[in-house]
Amino acid sequence: MATTLKGPAIFLAQFAGDAAPFDTLDNICRWAAGLGYKGVQIPTWVSSFIDLEKAASSKDYADEIRGIVNSHGLEITELSTHLQGQLVAVHPAYDTAFDGFAPASVHGNPKARQEWAVQTMLNAAKASRNLGLDAHATFSGSLAWPYIYPWPQRPAGLVEEAFDELARRWTPILDAFDEAGVDVCYEIHPGEDLHDGVSYEMFLERVNNHARANLLYDPSHFVLQQLDYLDYIDIYKDRIRAFHVKDAEFNPTGRQGVYGGFQSWVNRAGRFRSIGDGQVDFPAIFAKMAANDFKGWAVLEWECALKHPEDGAREGAELIESYIIRVTEKAFDDFASGGTDQAANRKMLGLS
Repeated sequence: MATTLKGPAIFLAQFAGDAAPFDTLDNICRWAAGLGYKGVQIPTWVSSFIDLEKAASSKDYADEIRGIVNSHGLEITELSTHLQGQLVAVHPAYDTAFDGFAPASVHGNPKARQEWAVQTMLNAAKASRNLGLDAHATFSGSLAWPYIYPWPQRPAGLVEEAFDELARRWTPILDAFDEAGVDVCYEIHPGEDLHDGVSYEMFLERVNNHARANLLYDPSHFVLQQLDYLDYIDIYKDRIRAFHVKDAEFNPTGRQGVYGGFQSWVNRAGRFRSIGDGQVDFPAIFAKMAANDFKGWAVLEWECALKHPEDGAREGAELIESYIIRVTEKAFDDFASGGTDQAANRKMLGLS
């Protein structure tokens, strides 16, 4: 029996701010519920929404957080540690840029920053368990990304060593999530070493096909790198445990293509768009998700270089609601069924 997707839900990261209604978990949940959302994905680096360490150590506090969300008729879909997961593995070229994702106390100290990131991920496993969640959204981080294009020629074994190390760093974290009963859902994303199906498989092999090393599906990143995002669903259907509904478009010209020519988001050939304004075939995606019995949430991730975020959030709730397929409990041709009769079947086959 297929499952009807849960939703619509919304990832709160792009909406968090200092002014109401985006300043507290209570206020932003009230706002989201007012737009018709049924779930929220919580970014754990927003301290006004959640204290991750406290949620990991105190079931009472976790119940309080869940109670705030539930009071608005909403559910928590997943916690997100995209920024902290990124810091599990950082190439030195990005040390300065990524220090901003970590507390000031570890800035300029890559070893301390990485240790902080790992502890944060371990806290996320416990917090997810305390909140009664079964999936978690994150990034893998990257060691090999600066060498994505093979020029200058990559030394033999460079990429393999990067993935070996990535697996060494993530295996204890995956084990902690396994103990908590929670899937780690890597968002396959440019800038991460896990940026497409092949790189995910390279990692999966190195973590011995760990049961918790799963996927967050976001088609927008595949439009931008010209990967078949529908075929991807069928290939990885058994590993997709989370879903970001995000739109994008790719409009190459004689002047630029996939790499974008170092242009701003507005001027790139490939850019993210508000849901419904891009090129992603969401009806086809939702049909595949239903057919493949995806049991998770359809979560809006809003990113657009053009449209106002509040308009994107409002339209997103309506569109996701329209895309969700309420799966049927019977076949459309049941009316013509003659029932089951083994003797009759054997007679029709000429066997009796």
